[in-house]
Amino acid sequence: MGALTDSRKRLCADHRQFPSFPSSPPPPSKKPKLEPLRSLAAFPLSPPSPLPASSAEPGLPSAADASTSSTPWPHRHRRLPPPWQLQRPIHGPQRVIRAFRLGPARPHSKTSCFSPSTSSSSPPPPPLPQSLGLEQYVELVNSVSHPPPPIPSADTPRGVEVIAVEDGEERKDEEGEQEEEDEVKGRVVVTRVPLYKELYEASSRLRDARLRTLDFEVRLAEKSYLGLERLAEVLPQFTPKEVVPEPFVPLTDEDEDVVDHALGGRNRRERLAVHESSNIVITREILQCLKERDWLNDDVINLYLELLKERELREPSKFLKCHFFNTFFYKKLIAGGYDYKAVRRWTTKRKLQYSLIECDKIFVPIHKEVHWCLAVINIRDRKFQYLDSLGSMDIKALSILARYLVDEVKDKSGQQIDALSWKQEGVQNLPLQENGWDCGMFMLKYIDFYSRDMDLIFGQKHMRYFRRRTAKEVLNLRAE
Repeated sequence: MGALTDSRKRLCADHRQFPSFPSSPPPPSKKPKLEPLRSLAAFPLSPPSPLPASSAEPGLPSAADASTSSTPWPHRHRRLPPPWQLQRPIHGPQRVIRAFRLGPARPHSKTSCFSPSTSSSSPPPPPLPQSLGLEQYVELVNSVSHPPPPIPSADTPRGVEVIAVEDGEERKDEEGEQEEEDEVKGRVVVTRVPLYKELYEASSRLRDARLRTLDFEVRLAEKSYLGLERLAEVLPQFTPKEVVPEPFVPLTDEDEDVVDHALGGRNRRERLAVHESSNIVITREILQCLKERDWLNDDVINLYLELLKERELREPSKFLKCHFFNTFFYKKLIAGGYDYKAVRRWTTKRKLQYSLIECDKIFVPIHKEVHWCLAVINIRDRKFQYLDSLGSMDIKALSILARYLVDEVKDKSGQQIDALSWKQEGVQNLPLQENGWDCGMFMLKYIDFYSRDMDLIFGQKHMRYFRRRTAKEVLNLRAE
């Protein structure tokens, strides 16, 4: 410090009295710590730009004075100070103008311009800027106000994008147009909400009673929703399953395959079922009348009626006690007008093991050339009923059956009944066919449902199912 520092008071006084008087050399007792100064030619400095007189510091020599001294003084003689643009060896305050980057740049190292490490290869200092015009000034202000985004360094990890954050006021319009997701893969998302605002909102949320109430209601609604979901999972265990009525139990896949094979085979004469008690043989050709758009034949109808009688004997508590005449009975009865003797031996007690008067209902199929109908002798309710899937009524057929019942009871038991006075009616709300080929199937289902003592709760939409179910029952020789 002492070797490099001159007396400021003495220096200032000498310059005031003798501006061109050189400064005194350091005392000979103290050795200089730096090497002797080389020639100024070793410092390839560009000539400094002339400054206005107002910008020069008071007390310092001008550039013209400094340029006159091109040879350094030896240490034992007095020497002039170095040029003004170089760093002064005096460790004192030095005012530098840096407004709008007009002053010299801040040195990055403490190396003096007189350091031995300074060589001719070092770059020259930048020249002082000239006066700025309007365009240069605007560019300078914009560069200060809007600094360029930082350039990622080589140490920045791959897959991370550095985002420059601008002030919120300058990007209010852009925020409304660009909405980014909260979770972004492969880059860092910088939130624009200050931390103190988040903390303030969190604390306000805790203090506000209304917000706490809403928070409680939200949690309660979430728990209620979860409870309903669990209830929906458990409720089917306690809800009784819908019971399908027995006449509508769907066929299994195996039954469907058997019916398809029976109705679609090529060998039309193949025997598919043989009913020994009635001596009815069902071939594929006969069974194919159960296909859609086909009329039912006598063999299928008579065999199905035999199976209904066997079902009643198999489960007498579940079905009514009925008698099922076959399709040839009514034709035989009305041959020649009315002939009871032609059918007298059809109902002997030896054959039936019961008398007709003991039955609840007696079913009589009636075939009218191309149409099937049904007549019912309802002994339990003491009336005659006529069922036609086309909605017609035949009083004559019911009168013939009333006369037959009187003769039958008198012949088998010797009793007299006034069956001619019983009510003769057509059935109300009767399911009707909607095509020209399902009359036989409607007649069979009238018999089936009445034998179960059930209402007629079927319609045209069930006919395809009933045809396939009847085919399955005929093949298995068992009505269900």
